[in-house]
Amino acid sequence: MLATMRLRWTPEPGDWSDGIRATLPFARWVPWFAGAFGVFSVVLVVVGQVWPGVFGLVCAVVIGSLPTVAVRRSFRRDPIAGREVTAEVSSGAVRMMAADGTACSDVVLGELTGWVETERSFVLRTGGGSFHPVPGRAFASVEDIDRFREILEEELGPAQRT
Repeated sequence: MLATMRLRWTPEPGDWSDGIRATLPFARWVPWFAGAFGVFSVVLVVVGQVWPGVFGLVCAVVIGSLPTVAVRRSFRRDPIAGREVTAEVSSGAVRMMAADGTACSDVVLGELTGWVETERSFVLRTGGGSFHPVPGRAFASVEDIDRFREILEEELGPAQRT
């Protein structure tokens, strides 16, 4: 029987960005598309099509920055974003709650559609584009991170690829 593991963290916009990239495939392609658009725009400038090239460069910068701007804006507008979160992990569930008691979410691991481990967090996929990010900084030790990974593997199988 697994003893309850306690986690604590303050969400950051980067946690949400991780979750979006892990759950929405097109979000991973935005930087590549913006980069390719920028390269073609530079080619236009080099061949003498200055105004279309400049317009393309401006569009590439806007396209490349939209995901970051959207996440930061959503994060600022969310009433509980940035508030400290505590979580209790047992073998079959994760109970997350705002430290001030304003929000609570019970995540039954068996009901998740999958999970992804990124460089900075675990993304628990709940279906569609919904997710719960659990950042690595929430864990007290590397052993706790390993235990959490084992729990997810037991309940859901191996991590999904992004």
